[in-house]
Amino acid sequence: MDVESVADELYGLPPAEFTAARERHVAQARAAGDRELADRIRALRRPTLAAWASNLLVRTRPDEVRSLVTLGDGLRRARRNPDGARLRELDQRRHALVAALVREARRLTAEAGKEIGDAAREQVEATLRAALADPEAAAEWMSGRLSRTLTVPAGSRAAGLAGAEHLPATLAEAASGAGEVRDPRTGPSPAGRRSDGRTKGDGSGGPALPAAPTATRATRAPRGRQEAQRRRAEEEAVAARREAAAREDEVRHALDALEGAEQRAHEMDLLAEELVVRLKEAQARREAAHGAARQARARAREAEWAARRAAQHAREAAERLERGR
Repeated sequence: MDVESVADELYGLPPAEFTAARERHVAQARAAGDRELADRIRALRRPTLAAWASNLLVRTRPDEVRSLVTLGDGLRRARRNPDGARLRELDQRRHALVAALVREARRLTAEAGKEIGDAAREQVEATLRAALADPEAAAEWMSGRLSRTLTVPAGSRAAGLAGAEHLPATLAEAASGAGEVRDPRTGPSPAGRRSDGRTKGDGSGGPALPAAPTATRATRAPRGRQEAQRRRAEEEAVAARREAAAREDEVRHALDALEGAEQRAHEMDLLAEELVVRLKEAQARREAAHGAARQARARAREAEWAARRAAQHAREAAERLERGR
């Protein structure tokens, strides 16, 4: 027995069975004289319902799990080299695969006798999104030994990428640096210049005319609007990333509080089960004691009747003896 094999077994069990099974392995390790192994097994944390459901997906649907991790790799590559059509295609696949895996998690847990609710379903979905956004989270999930669900750390690059999928296209481009508007003060783009230094399309065939010292009002207004739109898009993208990070913090705190509440509820369930067992044992002992008392009373009555009969026989024998004299 080693901690790896024990962990594989324990994290495949429903949370309600985890603690008792873990303590059995702890007792076995101690009986074998391996206190270090016993301590390592004792350190294994009971999974939440959502973590258990996520582990079930890894253990029973490995092909779909690998598909999700591969899709996450593709999304990260696509966001490094923005391609609107490719991103939309991958995002549609992401939505479909996440939804299918969440449904499968609910089905698997129901088959195992413990259907998860909406809160746990949302935590499973958060774990899948974390695995899509972060390779380290994906590796942790694929171990099949989660004790708590995963979220993308707020403020990390992965969190920014995960949040960018919910931005409008223009904001996503601004966030990624795509669709940059050229500063009008830099003049025509390199593609608009000829190798001889003249601007394409001047039609003069002679040397290029010097640029006008100031832009006309008609050309300055559109450029000013473009610059203002670019600044607004950048500000909105920054604000959206900050809002996404704040929401991630709130989600993480809420999940931590939920996990603590579930842990306490589970401990109370175990205590209640133990008390029920003790109560049944006490009731059995009480019934046994009452049964013994009833038997003792019956024997006492029989002994009393036997004593009365013996006394009666003794009196009758004494009377007969007296008459015979």
